[in-house]
Amino acid sequence: MIKKSFGIIGKPLSHSLSPTLHNYWFKKYKIFADYSLLEIELSEIGEIIKKIRCSELQGINVTVPYKQAVIPFLDLILDDAKETLSVNTVSLNEKGQVVGHNTDVYGLEYGFVNKLNSLNSEQDKILILGAGGVSLSVIYALFKRGTKKISISNRTLKKAEDIRKKFPFVEVINWENLETNINSMDVIINATSLGLKNGDDFKQEFKDIKPSAIYYDIIYNPENTAMIKKLKERGIKTFNGLEMFIYQGQESFSIWNKIIPELDEELKKIIFKKLR
Repeated sequence: MIKKSFGIIGKPLSHSLSPTLHNYWFKKYKIFADYSLLEIELSEIGEIIKKIRCSELQGINVTVPYKQAVIPFLDLILDDAKETLSVNTVSLNEKGQVVGHNTDVYGLEYGFVNKLNSLNSEQDKILILGAGGVSLSVIYALFKRGTKKISISNRTLKKAEDIRKKFPFVEVINWENLETNINSMDVIINATSLGLKNGDDFKQEFKDIKPSAIYYDIIYNPENTAMIKKLKERGIKTFNGLEMFIYQGQESFSIWNKIIPELDEELKKIIFKKLR
């Protein structure tokens, strides 16, 4: 029996727990496969896709900063990937086509948006920080929910304006003006890499965030980013991206293996142990 190979491409990848997640499920469901970190440069994406075409790799996940850069190398993109122009999962179909999927939207819906539905109304003002591929998924997940009051801010203004071309109802806020706009927001979503393990943090303090606001961080490693710690101390309700990560991984695994893996307690214990 030939061992199947899967992995995740991106840079950096030292924070990623995707191998922990998928290798646990491979063992549980007795699938002869492994999953590894594939930290690559932008120029190496084409070589990775060639490996999928010739079945050296059976599938990959895609993370920062390649969720959009991978698209030109694919034969087609489906469903949420088509709507967001953001791909985080790649597979080979029965016709030998390399296919791009977006399971981030699914992860966001089940990992955070459903919580938001029970806590807030569709009229809430939501601010998204960052303009990478995952930001497109966040906007689309919120749009599907019925949210219309969405603002976005990014350190590079042009990237935020490019997103507004895709979603014209989104308002762009200059990064330098975040502190003066934060007090009008009901939900703040960090979709940047700021706060990532061994990475940079926000320079902003968000001192004027309203007490009733919700702060959601796409980052799951560390479990509590510096910003989450600060806001928790001030009594702000916070969530991290761990559930989104697990749910998007569940959907990716299902695409590759035609099995919907269980999110059992043992898996959660293993992941929490890795984070502490």
